[in-house]
Amino acid sequence: MRLVTWIRRHLVVAAGLLTLAYLLLPNVVVTVFSFNAPKGRFNYEWQQFSTDAWRHPCDVAGLCTSLGLSLQIAVWATLGATVLGTTTAFALARYRFRARGAVNALIFLPMAMPEVVMAASLLTLFLNLGVRLGFWTILIAHVMFCLSFVVTAVKARVMSMDHRLEQAAQDLYAGPVQTFLRVTLPIAAPGIAAGALLAFALSFDDFIITNFTAGSTVTFPMYVWGSAQRGTPVQINVVGTAMFVVAVLCVLAATAVGNRRRRRTT
Repeated sequence: MRLVTWIRRHLVVAAGLLTLAYLLLPNVVVTVFSFNAPKGRFNYEWQQFSTDAWRHPCDVAGLCTSLGLSLQIAVWATLGATVLGTTTAFALARYRFRARGAVNALIFLPMAMPEVVMAASLLTLFLNLGVRLGFWTILIAHVMFCLSFVVTAVKARVMSMDHRLEQAAQDLYAGPVQTFLRVTLPIAAPGIAAGALLAFALSFDDFIITNFTAGSTVTFPMYVWGSAQRGTPVQINVVGTAMFVVAVLCVLAATAVGNRRRRRTT
């Protein structure tokens, strides 16, 4: 009976830990093999410990170039999608107009549509317009499919806001601009930040839409896919491990900042 009681009390925790371990297992494998020194072209079998890949991450031709291009596209796509998505979210949450339902449906359409369908549609559009495939077509495509995720995140935050705070600011003789900058924007900031981070991750990680709209341009996901056909360098594991560590540090920093704010308010 004691064993059954203990299992019931800790079942949810155990299931959560097992799920977390399952999700983190690929990252652990990538991290371990970033310190490997393979004898052949493929980094699939452990040979011996080495830090050469960490000391020389750009020794592989084209890797750092494609990585820099992906980061550049992700930054600009994040900025564009965040600005457009935030303004769209405020418009959908605060105003009533005739095409509001249609706009909501169009916003959620890219999230429900398979990426290959959107990629083929964008490729057809660019070819019909005579646009040369490359950096700008990738950027336009990334802003388009990241926009829906930003709108969803910001809209949820805006709809949960207490409008009485803005009314109180106006009662204290704050103008529209001052009310927006001092009250509305700080409250909506977590949703905007969440949408921006999601847009950055989606843009940097995208392969299907990028492959259709890139032309001869090679981003980091396309470089990884191409290298997997002829031999996977250890430096790819190094980049993956570094980005995973940066993401974990960002989450820990955000958690620490949130805990400090809660302590101050309490």
